[in-house]
Amino acid sequence: MDYTALKAEVEQKTAQTIEVLKNEFAGLRTGRASVHLLDGVRVPVYGSEMPLNQVATVSAPDTQTLSVTVWDATNAPAVEKAIRDSGLGLNPMTAGGVIRLNLPPLTEERRKELVKVSGKYAEEAKISMRNIRQDAMGKIKRAVTDKEISEDDQRKFEDDLQKVFERRGTEVDTLAKQKEADILSV
Repeated sequence: MDYTALKAEVEQKTAQTIEVLKNEFAGLRTGRASVHLLDGVRVPVYGSEMPLNQVATVSAPDTQTLSVTVWDATNAPAVEKAIRDSGLGLNPMTAGGVIRLNLPPLTEERRKELVKVSGKYAEEAKISMRNIRQDAMGKIKRAVTDKEISEDDQRKFEDDLQKVFERRGTEVDTLAKQKEADILSV
């Protein structure tokens, strides 16, 4: 059994989990406009559904406004409809190929809902890490069963991996707290 390869795999998978969490958090709306707010919006154009960033440029001219510049003006109505139907509670206004989105201030109730959603994202990341941990620990146990490593090595490897998971878990908690503070700040 190659422990260094296993540890590298665990590091890579947990880093990917953190990256996914950061992307999900970027799409959550806080008190100010973020170009990542529209990352999840898919637009039906050219016979298929494409991510919004492949048919338009999203910019934030100020803290309460997003500007979506559609590259092909004939797609503007489809982009506008996709944004309206996205469930983000945004009301697009179109002027030519440019769509403006004014973000109303968040209500206290909506902020609390967003905190719950961010908590759910953090919990999903932790579940993903637990699955990665379970898989890695299973590989170590199989190596002991197959007499590839000793029980002393098993304990050493498991302790070493546990430190990785504790560090990544702390990272998830820190990101979740930052996002919650971001959402609740007026």
